[in-house]
Amino acid sequence: MKELTLGQIEKFHEDYKEEKGAPVLNSAMAKTALADLAFVPMNAAKLNGDFEIELKTRGITAQQKSGRCWMFAALNIMREIVAEKCNLKNFELSQNYITFYDKLEKANNFFESVIANPDEDLSSQKMQYIYQAVQDGGFWGMAVDLIEKYGIVPKSANPESYQSEHTADFLKQINVLVKKDAVELRELVKAGVDPQPRKQEMLYEVYRAQCIAFGEPVREFNFEYRDKDDNYHAYKNLTPKKFYEEFVGMSLKDYVAVINEPTSNKKMNTPVVFHSSANMADKDLFALNISMDDLEELCVKQLRDGEPIWFACDVLSSSARKEGILDTDSFRFGELLGGVDLSMSKKDRLESRVSMANHAMLLTGVNFDENGVPERWRVENSWGKEVGRDGYFVASEKYFREFVYEAVINKKHMTDEQLSWLLREPVVLNGWEEE
Repeated sequence: MKELTLGQIEKFHEDYKEEKGAPVLNSAMAKTALADLAFVPMNAAKLNGDFEIELKTRGITAQQKSGRCWMFAALNIMREIVAEKCNLKNFELSQNYITFYDKLEKANNFFESVIANPDEDLSSQKMQYIYQAVQDGGFWGMAVDLIEKYGIVPKSANPESYQSEHTADFLKQINVLVKKDAVELRELVKAGVDPQPRKQEMLYEVYRAQCIAFGEPVREFNFEYRDKDDNYHAYKNLTPKKFYEEFVGMSLKDYVAVINEPTSNKKMNTPVVFHSSANMADKDLFALNISMDDLEELCVKQLRDGEPIWFACDVLSSSARKEGILDTDSFRFGELLGGVDLSMSKKDRLESRVSMANHAMLLTGVNFDENGVPERWRVENSWGKEVGRDGYFVASEKYFREFVYEAVINKKHMTDEQLSWLLREPVVLNGWEEE
């Protein structure tokens, strides 16, 4: 490896003295955020306007200071079904209820992964991945697994707590607990002792801590409300699973996650399977890798059918939080940094970890150009009404194709050929290769 020499630095110094615009840019950047300086408002203004297809929803939710976007987006789809059935103007499902079981399942998954790898060096990539332990993040498939196992409840029956809305401090302490427990579990396995009885005690400590932080999840409740016509309704002694069956009833097995990740470790038109550090212990994640043309066409079909779409994207790229804009043409970071070329292919961005899916939201609308090609997409976020355009964002077509990586589609919109791809031998990846 060659060192960086002082002679090279001196050459950089002399070259920089010849730069005429750089000092001005330096002055601007000394007092202003990079994204604000790079923002191009006139390009962002091109995304103004209504949408040819626009689904009306029951408003914006707020995940507050938590990483539960994937959960909010899934529940917001089901919220619309309940609200329609019950003729409600406003309604929300309990995110705290699912949060509780999500964290408990992640703790169990961590313990089981530790038990399964007692001799693996903790510095290995595998164990470093496992030792992410209990986190907020997740995928559509995780929401499906949780809802099928535990059901859902109205937010009125199981409201948020401060800790469910501000998860960082709680997660820090719970991870100290489970990682301390992991030391003991590894030693038990190495000694030939059945670790399961002790694991059960450890899980109870997690359960108890979560009850204190979030409140113990409701097990039975009454659902009472007045509809938009002021008619009173009351349903007594419902369980969470019974509520899901009667008031949502959608078959989650009818939906499939489709991804566009043109990387060298994935085949196109082929399923991808991996076990995440955030899964249930007995579940894997499944997605079908397809072209961006196919993914986009499926999204348009589902929106035309009147159903919003759970999708995942890189919200940290080409994003204006205040203005509610997701658009590659609305930012000039390369020019701002001296005219450097920051362009990369989607494949290269993914493989070099420049970009990845880091946020889930809902697609609720699309507009087309004169040729019938999508030109902008309406996005329902879960960051509250104070962010974006009363909580909504607009994504340009360029952004959509470059930074949208996953969408959840009802299989009825897929062609016979696409359905046949689901039956192909999947590419099985390690969790750290996919996340």
